[in-house]
Amino acid sequence: MMVLLVEDHRLLAETLGDFLAAHDVKVDFAHTGQLALNLAAHTHYDAVILDINLPGMDGFEVAQNMRKTLLLDLPILMLTARDTLEDKLEGFQSGTDDYLVKPFEQKELLARLKALVARHRGQMVQKAKQYGPLKLDYAARQVQRDGQPLAVSPIGFAILDVLCRHAPNPVSRQTLEHEIWEDEPPDTDSLRSHLYNLRKVVDQPFEQPLIKTLKNVGYKLEI
Repeated sequence: MMVLLVEDHRLLAETLGDFLAAHDVKVDFAHTGQLALNLAAHTHYDAVILDINLPGMDGFEVAQNMRKTLLLDLPILMLTARDTLEDKLEGFQSGTDDYLVKPFEQKELLARLKALVARHRGQMVQKAKQYGPLKLDYAARQVQRDGQPLAVSPIGFAILDVLCRHAPNPVSRQTLEHEIWEDEPPDTDSLRSHLYNLRKVVDQPFEQPLIKTLKNVGYKLEI
């Protein structure tokens, strides 16, 4: 596994880099957002570990540029001391897949990182999946509705994959969290935030919403 660690705190970067290297994870370092974008544009990474408070360009801008300018679909794990709900929402809206607050346990970070990468790789096995107007193209990592390409995040893609696999049956919140994050579920705000962002892309531009919330049951795709 090859990851890009974007962290301007030198001691933390070195400590975390040594820990990851001891677990067979190769690490490139960037101490600024611009350097991170330059490296990501010319090097293949399996994932990015991204701090928010960076000199010049912050982590939110870095994530947005990776998604919208570089068109990268690799997993992004945001690692930061900023722990408010507003920060988390902004992180997910910028394209982050997971959010871990400092201080943190290195083993937890490694587990989350492995889960993100494994899920991302696993989705590449299939070629495509269709449910009603929704099409998931695993090779291109693209979602279409009625033939129109939709810009969804990797976690958004994973949510749609789970809902498609279970459709037309509903999926409980617990099942959805387990299938996406396996044994390292995020805090209670994460799934809600990802679903909010996903609905803005998949449902809001269209007349008929596809993602339904069933009170005390879970979520489903309804066509």
